[in-house]
Amino acid sequence: MRRALDLLLPPTCAGCGTEGAPLCERCLVPLGRRRDEPPGVPVGLLEPLPPGIVQLEWCASFTGPVRDAVHALKYRGERRLAGPLGAALAARWARAGRGGDLLVPVPVHPSRRRERGFDQAEDLARACGRVSGLPMHTALVRVHRTTAQHGLGRASRAANLGGAFGVEPRSATAVRGRWVVLIDDVTTTGATLAECAAALHATGVLAVSALTVARER
Repeated sequence: MRRALDLLLPPTCAGCGTEGAPLCERCLVPLGRRRDEPPGVPVGLLEPLPPGIVQLEWCASFTGPVRDAVHALKYRGERRLAGPLGAALAARWARAGRGGDLLVPVPVHPSRRRERGFDQAEDLARACGRVSGLPMHTALVRVHRTTAQHGLGRASRAANLGGAFGVEPRSATAVRGRWVVLIDDVTTTGATLAECAAALHATGVLAVSALTVARER
């Protein structure tokens, strides 16, 4: 069905609008700029890791074609973008990852999933898993709907997310004793990742790392 859709409605690049691929070769370049950098926080970003997170990695800055691609996936439903974005996640983790044996997407609220018809982080985690070989498990749930984080300051972001996430009771045994790698599209302050890590640590995970497509500075 997906191949038929590509024939009937060929994808156009989210970055430049060129027909033929969800992201053209030129607009894919920014996604790979950090691929071979050593793990850790680059010069100029000396903020501490979010609480509960042992490693945070990302593929690119949240600008240009990368921003366009994330927005097209989330808000325009161009799910074909999950493939190249997920492949970029897998490539970065293959170079920089220092552990992790289970991918867990950061979930949207069920009402938002119904509005969009999908969960972009789940699509990204599934695509990343296909390339990396790591299994994916949708262990986390968003307990209550929160205000959009991009409109809030640092302190307000943390307060907005307090207690927003939990672990599905049926998934507790699947994550207990595992080294989880959280997957999301964008991180800014790390408040969302910290809340997810707190929920996972409460179930007895071994450790929690995080991997996102982009970082907003």
